[in-house]
Amino acid sequence: MPLEQISPAQEASILAEALPYIKRFHGKTLVVKFGGNAMIDEKLKQCFARDVVLLKLVGMNVVVVHGGGPQIENLLTRVGKRGEFIQGMRVTDAETMEIVEMVLGGQVNKDVVNLINQAGGKAVGLTGKDGGMIRARKLQLPSRDNHADLIDIGMVGDIIRIDPALIGYLEAGAFIPVIAPIGVGENGETYNINADVVAGKVAEILEAEKLVLLTNTPGVLDKDGKVITDVTPKEINAMVEDGTLHGGMLPKIGSALEAARSGVKSVHIIDGRVEHALLLEILTNHGFGTLIRSL
Repeated sequence: MPLEQISPAQEASILAEALPYIKRFHGKTLVVKFGGNAMIDEKLKQCFARDVVLLKLVGMNVVVVHGGGPQIENLLTRVGKRGEFIQGMRVTDAETMEIVEMVLGGQVNKDVVNLINQAGGKAVGLTGKDGGMIRARKLQLPSRDNHADLIDIGMVGDIIRIDPALIGYLEAGAFIPVIAPIGVGENGETYNINADVVAGKVAEILEAEKLVLLTNTPGVLDKDGKVITDVTPKEINAMVEDGTLHGGMLPKIGSALEAARSGVKSVHIIDGRVEHALLLEILTNHGFGTLIRSL
């Protein structure tokens, strides 16, 4: 229903519906992975920024971790390089790493910060290099055919540890941290890290109430293309084995499961192509997408 057709009584009812959720999550930490169409569609970007600011204003601690795949692909194409993925991870040679850092740590991070600030928030952009927040080492990716065989995918990072101190300082000052998924190695090396993986690890370290992953699908889909509203590790393993889950969904599912097992109260994969998807998931009775359960 268009907004102009909503009566005052309906508006009041919508606001009243949100009240118990505002009370439940007041003072809690929510980690949101911002990616997919929500990052490139202007209307969806505005909706996301307003959602984040509203959640912050009603007392929730929102931490944003963003991706930037489409923007990276655009710049790679302009310089004559072709993106390559293995098991959902971007193969990152030295030249690609320079582009990734320029796009994620510069263009995209500042765009997201500006969006939130324009919507009335106080966002601060970070990469994992700032304050040595995300320490990483070179990722050794096991082959799907033989786990003993390791695949070299370049400057892709495996998270060693995350120092939450800087995030805590920002939250204490009522700022909204916006994190680009770039890590730093023992000798100062720069690593590209999958944004879903960073979001999951940040949620674990912060003992977040919720981890919400915005995607380009309605959620986790079965072989018939229907949304699975909740799913267990055993069911996910079967879906990976039979090929139902593949590509970019693999790191997303893996990080979601690990976060759920590590104490994050709930993990949701939702459709970022829906306007105000974040508010619909957190502040209404009509949660949608897929809930990841640890058991």
